[in-house]
Parts: sequence; C-alpha cells; structure tokens
Amino acid sequence: MQLAQINIAEMLAPIDDPIMKDFVDNLDRINELAEQSQGFVWRLKEEEGNATAITIFDNLFLIINMSVWENIETLFDFVYKTAHADILKRKKEWFHKMPKMHMAFWYIENGHIPTPDEAKERLYYLQEHGETPYAFSFKNKFTIEDAVNFRK
Repeated sequence: MQLAQINIAEMLAPIDDPIMKDFVDNLDRINELAEQSQGFVWRLKEEEGNATAITIFDNLFLIINMSVWENIETLFDFVYKTAHADILKRKKEWFHKMPKMHMAFWYIENGHIPTPDEAKERLYYLQEHGETPYAFSFKNKFTIEDAVNFRK
C-alpha cells in the first residue's frame, strides 16, 4: 500500500494577484522537487503542471494539493527536509490560517489514483472525527495494518 495526502490552503488574494506572485513563482520548482524526491509516486495536476485551478470546494480561494507517496517517511522528508520547508515557513504571506484541519493522509492500494472527491471525504472525516487510521496527519503515524483493521 501507499500513502495518499491532501492539503488545502485559503489564498489571501486571487492567484494572479501580486500578493500571490512569489508563491506562484515557486510552484514549478517545488513541484519538480517533489516529483524528483525519493518515494514520490503521483500528484494531482492540470496541463499547466499544477492544481491551482482545480476547484472542489465552494470557496474559490481554496487551493488543493494531492499526492501519493511510497510511505509517510518519504512524504515527511520532502515536506520538512527539502526546499519545500522554506516555502512552508512563508505560508502566512499567501494564505489564511485554517480554522480546521487542512491536511489528511490515508493508505491506498498500489496503483490507485485518489480522486479529489475521495480526498475531500477523508479531510471532512478527519475534521469531524479526529485522527484515526482512516484519515490522519503526521501527529499520528498510523500503520498500514492499523488502516486495514480499522472499522469506521
């Protein structure tokens, strides 16, 4: 099995606003870094190479990031031990503080490509029920066995 993840962020301004320029200017570089990282499997993207125009929520200022990784360790390494961490430290420049959990992880069968609706459901489940093997974050690193044996 592999690890799927969704994270969302609410932009301070439209994607083409000058406030968002530095974020947008770094998207391709960070996405390429992800794709070259150990453990990377897949990420949601459009023809432009990113997912900023994909809307799955009523709020048009919410952007989505989805990806699949071999395991939670390789995702953690990408998020916190690469240039991605430098961008993450700057998130207040571009995004509102999210009042609810804004990321969720879950295990999927090898070869399965998660849909945005599937990811949205996992995120909502986590927001409503807290961390379980069905939907979790880095705080509770549930195992594949935990997920397989979990009953909603």
